[in-house]
Amino acid sequence: MASQNRRAERVQVVTTRNATFQHWQTLIGNRTKRNRAGEMIVQGVRPIGLTLQSELEVRAVLVTQRKTRSQWAADTVAQLAGTGVVQYLVAEELMLELGEKDEDAPEVLLVVAIPDDDLARISTPQDALLVALDRPASPGNIGSIIRTLDALGGHGVLVTGHAADPYDPKALRASTGSTIMTPTVRLPTVKPILSWVDDVRARGVDLQVVGTDETGTHDVWDVDLVRPTIVVTGNEHSGMSAAWRDACDVLARIPMAGHASSLNAANATAVVLYEAVRQRAAAGSPPG
Repeated sequence: MASQNRRAERVQVVTTRNATFQHWQTLIGNRTKRNRAGEMIVQGVRPIGLTLQSELEVRAVLVTQRKTRSQWAADTVAQLAGTGVVQYLVAEELMLELGEKDEDAPEVLLVVAIPDDDLARISTPQDALLVALDRPASPGNIGSIIRTLDALGGHGVLVTGHAADPYDPKALRASTGSTIMTPTVRLPTVKPILSWVDDVRARGVDLQVVGTDETGTHDVWDVDLVRPTIVVTGNEHSGMSAAWRDACDVLARIPMAGHASSLNAANATAVVLYEAVRQRAAAGSPPG
């Protein structure tokens, strides 16, 4: 009986825009409060499924109050039952707001702890393929780049400077869950990354820093991307900062044949990453 009572206490009902609901709203729309709380909202079948496979801490599960649930929703709630995670039964109109949709409220949302911004989370094997984003302005670009890197078997993302947040709902949606599985570390400046690169090199990994720039000195296919590599993509409007530019071992350009002088940041990064995978496959080193 005591265990049943404890379990019952873990289920709470939210039908008004109370303080708990307002906290969830801040996790969606207020970056400062989201990072102060160290929590993000995860939505979508694939991202939620990946979260449950990951080592991330699930702090709460939000379930829409309905008479019936899909098998997926029932299985998700059952998987979290008994783990100590608080379950909230939330009025459908409130879940509609949290899901940022005009119709079809999400059946389940998760409140998940944001992982630490610790460079130790980034693995650097001899085939390391990483991306550094310098002051990215678009959450959608961040999510798209993380998705591409994940698809190609890359090892992590570094985000530096005053930038959009990879844990913004727009970024999470654009990544289709890849942010959950791809180590992502945010740092205010380039300096700690350069010290970390020196440490990686001292451990015997010949990690190179390749900047992407329309005025680069080498065409991307002439750069040896079989080597362990960090691909640096600058801000969508102003390009790379002086600090990142000085840190690059080589500046690569993507040759253009038309009127455009450059590509969208996410597209340019994808081109370089695919070129790295192409070179590695040709050299007998498949991704991952």
